[in-house]
Amino acid sequence: MATKKREPRSKFYELLQQQVQNEFNASQQYIAVAVWFDNEDLPQLAKRFYQQAVEERNHALAIVQYLMDTDHPVEIPATGEIRNEFSEVTELIELALEQEKGVSADIQTLARAARDEDDYQGEQFMQWFLKEQVEEVAQMTTLLNVVRRANGNLFDVENFLARESVAEDADPSMPPVAGGKL
Repeated sequence: MATKKREPRSKFYELLQQQVQNEFNASQQYIAVAVWFDNEDLPQLAKRFYQQAVEERNHALAIVQYLMDTDHPVEIPATGEIRNEFSEVTELIELALEQEKGVSADIQTLARAARDEDDYQGEQFMQWFLKEQVEEVAQMTTLLNVVRRANGNLFDVENFLARESVAEDADPSMPPVAGGKL
């Protein structure tokens, strides 16, 4: 049986494989955050982070689909350590914001690697993720500001999320997701 000819793994593709792990890890961390909020009877905050977990999962599988489409090997990695213990709400939102900032830096590194290697398809693929990370950091920054302004009144935060949350519309520009988008 003939096997597929595979391209050599460039720095971009090595980083892309690592990003699969980063996205799955972010998904798991957001599940832990959502469960913490759920356990504290904060359904809007829980809902927000359950949705965020699914979004990160979809990002990982969009990268997986791209790797398969470009005939590169795919490895589904284990996730890293997940934090489950928190003492106050701001810790959870600060963690989420730092996580999104870290993902933004990773995505920029990926886009730079694709450009440096003259991988125009790879660079084009990363454009959606660059745009997405601007939105993710902005939303998490806003949520952190709202939590701080609420000064401990989490019902104000819950009301803000119920009032301001926008239904997740399917982004037609999102890259295809392996197995389909959830």
